[in-house]
Amino acid sequence: MIEFTLWDILRNLLLATRWTILLSLVSFIGGGAVGLGLLLLRISKNKACRAFAIYYIELFQGTPLLMQLFIAFFGLGLFGIDVPAWLAAGMALILWTAAFLAEIWRGCVESVARGQWEASASLGMGRLQQMRYVILPQALRVAIPPTVGFSVQIIKGTALTSIIGFVELSKAGTVVTNATFQPFTVYGLVALIYFALCWPLSKSSQILERKLNVAHRNH
Repeated sequence: MIEFTLWDILRNLLLATRWTILLSLVSFIGGGAVGLGLLLLRISKNKACRAFAIYYIELFQGTPLLMQLFIAFFGLGLFGIDVPAWLAAGMALILWTAAFLAEIWRGCVESVARGQWEASASLGMGRLQQMRYVILPQALRVAIPPTVGFSVQIIKGTALTSIIGFVELSKAGTVVTNATFQPFTVYGLVALIYFALCWPLSKSSQILERKLNVAHRNH
């Protein structure tokens, strides 16, 4: 029988952690890009654009991420399209992340005083110019804490991708447990690694929010 040391277990889990981090980054960056587009559609004066953004956000916020992963991986297979697990995981998480970030950012944009829109319009700025030079810079300061906070949800959300065969941290925990028969040790380490990834982000979000509140009171 092969003996597995604590270092052997930890080393395998850390190797899988790289994929958790990479998938989280891809989801956050890709979801942020799609989410920004959704935000612009959501606050557009065009009714069709607003309707599309609203239905998209409600669909992805109102259905489980697990179901979205199943559709991305198995659903396309019904049409003869073979999708690798990593690609299906990335697509599903990007689309899911975009819906939540777009809604977070919409709230931040709407927190900007209406007078800012009116003042920029009086200077002859178009809608996109108003967003770029006046509204988004102000909304960005408000958006940073909840955006950083949501990144924690993205990291934890990657654990669900194990259901379609993507080997990230939680899936690696299952594989290592089957090999070592040490579930408490393995999953204890998995929990500690997730905590090490998420706690700094959660703490940063709280610190940024406090600083923002102090700056707002001083202003």
